[in-house]
Amino acid sequence: MKSVLICPSDHLNVRLLAVDTPLAAVPALGQAVVEYWMSHLACSGVKQVLVLASDRADEVRKLVGDGSRWGVVAEVLEEARELTPEQAAAKYTAQASVMDHFPGLPSHPLFAGYSQWFAALEAWMPLAKTPDRVGMRELRPGVWAGLHGHISSKATLRAPCWLGDHVYVGPGAMVGPRVILERGAFVEPDAEIESSVVGPATFVGRYVRVKDSLAWGGTLVHLQTGLENKVSDAFVLCSLHRPHSQAKPIGFLDRVSELFSRWMEDEPIEQAPQLVKRGS
Repeated sequence: MKSVLICPSDHLNVRLLAVDTPLAAVPALGQAVVEYWMSHLACSGVKQVLVLASDRADEVRKLVGDGSRWGVVAEVLEEARELTPEQAAAKYTAQASVMDHFPGLPSHPLFAGYSQWFAALEAWMPLAKTPDRVGMRELRPGVWAGLHGHISSKATLRAPCWLGDHVYVGPGAMVGPRVILERGAFVEPDAEIESSVVGPATFVGRYVRVKDSLAWGGTLVHLQTGLENKVSDAFVLCSLHRPHSQAKPIGFLDRVSELFSRWMEDEPIEQAPQLVKRGS
């Protein structure tokens, strides 16, 4: 049994998500969209998968490999443009699906806009622990946490919320309801996050409040309007993947290291464009 997966091309409505990676590889509750589809097809009995990519096919190929991770034979083929399911089915004589939604959730489009992206993540949250996924667990009803996370016992987690692998949440921080912290997100003490997504390796500073937004590196997007705000202060919001200036990196990274060390020594640890500074 063979199946064809079509990677979505760049969608201007969610431009920020595709800056560093193709949409098929964008992190969504800790895994790439294409990974969820590969797991779904494998569990459905598919033995051969062709993945058609028109945007950065090499990155998709790195994720999919030869398919052995899912027990299937997979190949990533580069196309000049995104094919329709009908065009792909005719060309490759197999059933084809566009990965513009999670498996089984066609009524929740992923890339029609940021608000739709968030709604799809919320709908997928209880289903994201696929059979091939190791380590993700439900700490209590509606609160999921991944591996190697460090959550202060003095932090407040309000369901539903999802904390990915290697997430750090400081004392006094309030996370939830309706919050997703992607892999490596770093939330300083006394920050507050509600009805929002914090992207992978994104730093949220102390006393900062993020609400109804997508915080992705140093950019904040209002989920309903799509308006973007570039945050210039790395102590408020930034990406941990790269320094944002020549003057701040050393002191900023020292601050992150100091905070983490203090939590490890002093705090019991549970492993597991509305942006305002709240008063200290």
